[in-house]
Amino acid sequence: MLRIGPSGNSLSFYEQGHKRTKEAASWLAGMGLTAYEYSFGRGVRISAEAAAEIAGEFAKYDIEISSHAPYYTNFANPDSDMIEKSVGYIRQTLVAENMFGGKRTVFHPASCGKSDRREAVARAKANIGRMMELLSDITFDFILCPETMGKLNQIGTVEEVVDFCTLDDRLYPCFDFGHINSYTRGGIRGYDDYKRIIDFTADRLGDKRADAFHVHFSKIMYGEKGELRHLTFADEKYGPLYEGLARVIDEYRLHPFIVCESDGTQAEDALTMKSMHREA
Repeated sequence: MLRIGPSGNSLSFYEQGHKRTKEAASWLAGMGLTAYEYSFGRGVRISAEAAAEIAGEFAKYDIEISSHAPYYTNFANPDSDMIEKSVGYIRQTLVAENMFGGKRTVFHPASCGKSDRREAVARAKANIGRMMELLSDITFDFILCPETMGKLNQIGTVEEVVDFCTLDDRLYPCFDFGHINSYTRGGIRGYDDYKRIIDFTADRLGDKRADAFHVHFSKIMYGEKGELRHLTFADEKYGPLYEGLARVIDEYRLHPFIVCESDGTQAEDALTMKSMHREA
């Protein structure tokens, strides 16, 4: 099953009188959407009771939840104490995600800071590998998705993310195609560009993870240093366009988990994305 849905709640969700995330399950099901990403971007703060309420409603309507770890994880930080904190943020998010009844968690790999990029990437890779060892005591199943990033000083190109995922079978790439288009300054022009990324993933990680990778999608404004801000599908200046990705997914019969991150119209734009697939 191809799951498509929003990151967080659209403006229309609140305009229609809804207030709590648990209400999003029936709302999304009514639209025909089947996925949702819960962001812990500013910190993992949720009670077991609230998580159980959300889990119950989303299971009832067959909406699968993924989560996003706090935005400030940085596995290239030279300070070992800060690496411990990043691992802690990931662990907290995994526990919360498990309470939701899901198992996919997205995280930001790193930024270069003042380090040379090659040195920073090597440090990030070593620390992500160490993190997976430290998380080996977790008894429930989970998938961690390092995300491609949109700014030039951030670590997370397609090649870097796929290389990180060679460290452990529980690492699946999160391709944020708006970010990829931003750091390449318009490099995703259509079908061939999407196909190249998927083929590269299959060659490096095998068919299983090339089939079930994670997707973030939105149009994003970018400048000389990459990403500036998220847009909606109504924007006609910036890309990328979704049609080419939908075609690759359908032709290859892939089953990624697809999350729309449009600015305020994420559910509506997710529905537009769904309409581009033959069997979504």
